[in-house]
Amino acid sequence: MNDSKIRILLVDDHVVLRMGLATAANCEPDMEVVGQAENGEDAIEQCRVCNPDVVVLDLRMPKLGGIETIKLLKKENSSIRVLVFSNYASGEEALHAYRAGAAGFVVKDMPLDNLIQGIRIVHKGEQYVPAEIANRLSRQVLSHLSKRELEVLSLVAKGMSNKEIAGELDLVEGTIKVHLTNILSKLGVSDRTQAILAAVKRGLIHLE
Repeated sequence: MNDSKIRILLVDDHVVLRMGLATAANCEPDMEVVGQAENGEDAIEQCRVCNPDVVVLDLRMPKLGGIETIKLLKKENSSIRVLVFSNYASGEEALHAYRAGAAGFVVKDMPLDNLIQGIRIVHKGEQYVPAEIANRLSRQVLSHLSKRELEVLSLVAKGMSNKEIAGELDLVEGTIKVHLTNILSKLGVSDRTQAILAAVKRGLIHLE
């Protein structure tokens, strides 16, 4: 075993995908896959055992999701570098991943070279943000709604009036109107219906 190689832990619930990634990474002269896990709980255990430099993980996994896994991994070992490798790359998910402590984000339909490059870049202590992800992040940051605004929008999506929302949240109706004005502005829309559609599309709220 060569200690100069980047030690990698692969975390994904699809075993065939993990095998393919392991083969690709192990073919690189400066990389070595030291462990594999199929969910977040396994990932935390594997990190304790094999001490990887870089963890490549999916966001949507059974038992423990990717965002929570990132937080726990960083809490246990702040120096570990996490590179997200996911099918899902909405601005909201990418934003949550970076805020949780991820150092990079690669979409699974990107060329494999992006993943290899990402591993090297995050290992050096830098962030890996491909242009496609950067664009989604910038849009998401611009339109990021506060916790209160999300609460208001969720109630709007249930068909509640301003007066009903004010009663539900124990606020005055004028405050709800201010929140709605801010929501429309941040989402770049002109009415409540468009706001709901835009928020659902971006994954900010989910209709029941």
